[in-house]
Amino acid sequence: MRCPFCQFEGLKVTDSRDAMEMNAIRRRRECLNCLKRFTTFETIELTVQVQKRDGTYEDFQQHKLINGLAAACRHTKISHDQVISLAAQMTNELMQSQIQQISTTQLGEMAMKHLQSLDPIAYIRFACVYKRFKDLGELEEAIKTIQSKDEDKSCSILKDLL
Repeated sequence: MRCPFCQFEGLKVTDSRDAMEMNAIRRRRECLNCLKRFTTFETIELTVQVQKRDGTYEDFQQHKLINGLAAACRHTKISHDQVISLAAQMTNELMQSQIQQISTTQLGEMAMKHLQSLDPIAYIRFACVYKRFKDLGELEEAIKTIQSKDEDKSCSILKDLL
Protein backbone atom coordinates (compact mmCIF):
# COMPACT_ATOMS: atom_id res chain seq x y z
CA MET A 1 0.00 0.00 0.00
CA ARG A 2 1.20 3.50 -0.80
CA CYS A 3 0.66 6.79 0.95
CA PRO A 4 -2.12 8.67 -0.89
CA PHE A 5 -0.24 11.94 -0.37
CA CYS A 6 3.38 11.20 -1.36
CA GLN A 7 3.12 7.65 -2.81
CA PHE A 8 5.75 6.34 -0.36
CA GLU A 9 5.37 2.63 0.44
CA GLY A 10 6.47 2.80 4.08
CA LEU A 11 3.42 2.98 6.33
CA LYS A 12 2.63 2.05 9.89
CA VAL A 13 -0.71 1.22 11.46
CA THR A 14 -1.38 3.47 14.46
CA ASP A 15 -4.86 2.21 15.35
CA SER A 16 -7.10 -0.69 14.37
CA ARG A 17 -10.79 -1.09 15.27
CA ASP A 18 -13.84 -3.00 14.18
CA ALA A 19 -16.33 -1.00 12.17
CA MET A 20 -19.26 -3.38 12.72
CA GLU A 21 -21.83 -1.27 10.90
CA MET A 22 -19.80 -1.74 7.73
CA ASN A 23 -18.55 -5.30 8.34
CA ALA A 24 -15.05 -3.89 8.18
CA ILE A 25 -11.87 -3.20 10.09
CA ARG A 26 -10.92 0.46 10.34
CA ARG A 27 -7.19 1.12 10.33
CA ARG A 28 -5.54 4.46 11.00
CA ARG A 29 -2.24 4.64 9.11
CA GLU A 30 0.71 7.01 9.12
CA CYS A 31 3.21 7.54 6.33
CA LEU A 32 6.82 7.13 7.46
CA ASN A 33 7.95 9.67 4.85
CA CYS A 34 5.57 12.65 4.99
CA LEU A 35 4.07 11.74 8.42
CA LYS A 36 0.52 12.36 7.21
CA ARG A 37 -2.26 10.14 8.53
CA PHE A 38 -5.18 8.55 6.74
CA THR A 39 -7.83 5.90 7.36
CA THR A 40 -8.42 2.67 5.47
CA PHE A 41 -11.21 0.13 5.75
CA GLU A 42 -10.73 -3.57 5.16
CA THR A 43 -13.93 -5.38 4.32
CA ILE A 44 -14.71 -9.05 4.06
CA GLU A 45 -15.86 -9.94 0.60
CA LEU A 46 -19.03 -11.97 0.72
CA THR A 47 -18.98 -14.50 -2.10
CA VAL A 48 -22.67 -15.27 -2.38
CA GLN A 49 -24.37 -15.43 -5.74
CA VAL A 50 -27.80 -13.83 -5.94
CA GLN A 51 -30.26 -15.40 -8.36
CA LYS A 52 -32.40 -12.71 -9.89
CA ARG A 53 -36.00 -13.12 -11.02
CA ASP A 54 -34.96 -13.61 -14.63
CA GLY A 55 -32.72 -16.53 -13.64
CA THR A 56 -29.39 -14.74 -14.02
CA TYR A 57 -26.84 -14.58 -11.22
CA GLU A 58 -24.77 -11.75 -9.85
CA ASP A 59 -22.51 -11.25 -6.85
CA PHE A 60 -24.16 -10.09 -3.64
CA GLN A 61 -23.66 -6.35 -3.28
CA GLN A 62 -24.42 -4.86 0.10
CA HIS A 63 -24.86 -1.37 -1.33
CA LYS A 64 -27.85 -2.62 -3.37
CA LEU A 65 -29.41 -3.98 -0.20
CA ILE A 66 -28.78 -0.65 1.55
CA ASN A 67 -30.35 1.28 -1.35
CA GLY A 68 -33.48 -0.89 -1.32
CA LEU A 69 -33.88 -0.66 2.43
CA ALA A 70 -33.19 3.09 2.41
CA ALA A 71 -35.88 3.68 -0.21
CA ALA A 72 -38.43 1.82 1.91
CA CYS A 73 -37.36 3.64 5.09
CA ARG A 74 -37.27 7.15 3.65
CA HIS A 75 -39.45 9.54 5.68
CA THR A 76 -39.99 7.01 8.48
CA LYS A 77 -38.63 6.83 12.00
CA ILE A 78 -35.78 4.59 10.78
CA SER A 79 -32.52 6.52 10.43
CA HIS A 80 -29.92 5.94 7.73
CA ASP A 81 -27.58 4.54 10.39
CA GLN A 82 -30.25 1.98 11.30
CA VAL A 83 -30.58 1.04 7.62
CA ILE A 84 -26.83 0.48 7.37
CA SER A 85 -26.89 -1.51 10.60
CA LEU A 86 -29.78 -3.63 9.30
CA ALA A 87 -27.94 -4.32 6.05
CA ALA A 88 -24.83 -5.29 8.03
CA GLN A 89 -26.92 -7.59 10.21
CA MET A 90 -28.42 -9.27 7.14
CA THR A 91 -24.97 -9.59 5.56
CA ASN A 92 -23.67 -11.19 8.76
CA GLU A 93 -26.55 -13.66 8.69
CA LEU A 94 -25.63 -14.58 5.13
CA MET A 95 -21.96 -15.03 6.05
CA GLN A 96 -22.78 -17.17 9.07
CA SER A 97 -25.14 -19.37 7.07
CA GLN A 98 -22.25 -20.11 4.67
CA ILE A 99 -24.60 -20.39 1.72
CA GLN A 100 -23.22 -20.15 -1.80
CA GLN A 101 -26.31 -18.69 -3.43
CA ILE A 102 -29.58 -17.04 -2.49
CA SER A 103 -32.54 -15.90 -4.55
CA THR A 104 -33.85 -12.37 -4.56
CA THR A 105 -37.05 -13.89 -3.18
CA GLN A 106 -35.22 -15.19 -0.11
CA LEU A 107 -33.39 -11.88 0.34
CA GLY A 108 -36.66 -9.98 0.05
CA GLU A 109 -38.34 -12.20 2.64
CA MET A 110 -35.39 -11.72 4.95
CA ALA A 111 -35.56 -7.94 4.56
CA MET A 112 -39.32 -7.88 5.10
CA LYS A 113 -39.00 -9.92 8.28
CA HIS A 114 -36.58 -7.36 9.70
CA LEU A 115 -38.55 -4.34 8.48
CA GLN A 116 -41.82 -5.66 9.87
CA SER A 117 -40.41 -5.55 13.38
CA LEU A 118 -38.95 -2.06 12.88
CA ASP A 119 -41.62 -0.04 11.11
CA PRO A 120 -44.89 -1.08 9.45
CA ILE A 121 -44.75 1.70 6.84
CA ALA A 122 -41.24 0.71 5.73
CA TYR A 123 -42.43 -2.90 5.58
CA ILE A 124 -45.39 -2.02 3.34
CA ARG A 125 -43.24 0.15 1.06
CA PHE A 126 -40.68 -2.61 0.66
CA ALA A 127 -43.41 -5.22 0.16
CA CYS A 128 -45.09 -3.12 -2.56
CA VAL A 129 -41.93 -3.10 -4.64
CA TYR A 130 -40.69 -6.57 -3.74
CA LYS A 131 -43.99 -8.45 -4.10
CA ARG A 132 -45.19 -6.38 -7.05
CA PHE A 133 -48.79 -6.19 -5.90
CA LYS A 134 -51.13 -6.48 -8.87
CA ASP A 135 -54.14 -4.91 -7.22
CA LEU A 136 -55.34 -3.13 -4.12
CA GLY A 137 -56.58 -6.39 -2.60
CA GLU A 138 -53.05 -7.76 -2.30
CA LEU A 139 -51.93 -4.56 -0.59
CA GLU A 140 -54.89 -4.74 1.80
CA GLU A 141 -53.93 -8.32 2.71
CA ALA A 142 -50.39 -7.22 3.55
CA ILE A 143 -51.74 -4.42 5.74
CA LYS A 144 -54.14 -6.82 7.50
CA THR A 145 -51.22 -9.15 8.23
CA ILE A 146 -49.35 -6.34 9.96
CA GLN A 147 -52.43 -5.18 11.84
CA SER A 148 -53.17 -8.67 13.15
CA LYS A 149 -49.58 -9.08 14.34
CA ASP A 150 -49.74 -5.67 16.04
CA GLU A 151 -53.01 -6.67 17.72
CA ASP A 152 -51.45 -9.95 18.88
CA LYS A 153 -48.57 -7.99 20.42
CA SER A 154 -50.98 -5.55 22.08
CA CYS A 155 -53.05 -8.40 23.50
CA SER A 156 -50.00 -10.17 24.92
CA ILE A 157 -48.78 -6.91 26.48
CA LEU A 158 -52.20 -6.35 28.06
CA LYS A 159 -52.27 -9.92 29.39
CA ASP A 160 -48.84 -9.40 30.94
CA LEU A 161 -50.07 -6.22 32.64
CA LEU A 162 -53.16 -7.93 34.06
